[in-house]
Amino acid sequence: MKLVLCLLAAFPSFFSLLTQTPEERIPSQEMLIYFQDHHMLLASNTTEESGGESAQTTRIKKRITKAEAPQNGTQHIYKTIGNIDLPLYVFQNQQSELHDKRPAIVFFFGGGWTGGSPVQFEKQCEHFAKRGMVAITVEYRVSSRHPVKIDDCIEDAKSAMRWVRSHAEDLGIDPNRIAAAGGSAGGHLAACTAVMDEFNASSDDKSISAKPNALILFNPALAIAWDERMPESMHAIAEQKMKGRSYAPIQDVSPLTYASTKQPPCIIFFGTADRLLEGARLYQEDSKKSGNLCEIVTYEGQGHGFFNRGEHYDLTLEAADTFFVECGWLTPQ
Repeated sequence: MKLVLCLLAAFPSFFSLLTQTPEERIPSQEMLIYFQDHHMLLASNTTEESGGESAQTTRIKKRITKAEAPQNGTQHIYKTIGNIDLPLYVFQNQQSELHDKRPAIVFFFGGGWTGGSPVQFEKQCEHFAKRGMVAITVEYRVSSRHPVKIDDCIEDAKSAMRWVRSHAEDLGIDPNRIAAAGGSAGGHLAACTAVMDEFNASSDDKSISAKPNALILFNPALAIAWDERMPESMHAIAEQKMKGRSYAPIQDVSPLTYASTKQPPCIIFFGTADRLLEGARLYQEDSKKSGNLCEIVTYEGQGHGFFNRGEHYDLTLEAADTFFVECGWLTPQ
């Protein structure tokens, strides 16, 4: 009871989770970040009067300390750091032959570089596998589970892309048709693999390109540093929210900084009520000026994370599928 009262007092949006139907309810990355930032799960007031922690607290703590793995998909370790193995999960149509040279899509989950798990895009992976692609969802290090910053997350994303390309023949993938995809912070990482030459793990074979051949981004964080085209009021907010989140200057880990570089075709999905949309429009503006194909599809009145469930899950998935058809990667359904 103390935990619930504390949450209602300090994090009002938690109450909205209680009023949702089971079909509408999804894991709240904001709640996980809140727990991590304030160490609430380690505080004595998270225990019940019997002296033991509640089942709900135990479940949330487990979700923070260990990423949930997809129920399906074949696990591969793409990178080992000390005693930490980082897995990715490969989804394939079992009727496909490995010599088919199929297109692939690599998903990175969202969660503010703090929480989240590869499970977020499991259903999308299943869809694209049925469509004949090789679909992959990646686990990368986040700050609630590892002592890392955004720079490290970018390194992991690029390592995963290199692993996929280097194993293209084994997985039946066309190495020239590998898309990067992701939501929120995961969309940021997918974009980083396309536009940034820096932030490479020392263990990576840099002769293998980490750059994708297409981008599918779900409300991505593309402008995480202040830009002079933003309202002056956003300057202090950006500085405060991102202070200490990266080793490098925050501008260096913001995709907007590199938006004018050569990029693959890109489609971006956003709700019009999402505050990150303004930064994405700046990214699109700079990208198009350099001759890149970068389209934003908006959904009226929708906020952050809208694509995870309900009709907007279906709508964004259909639009992503159509994008691949237009790129010549898939045949029409």
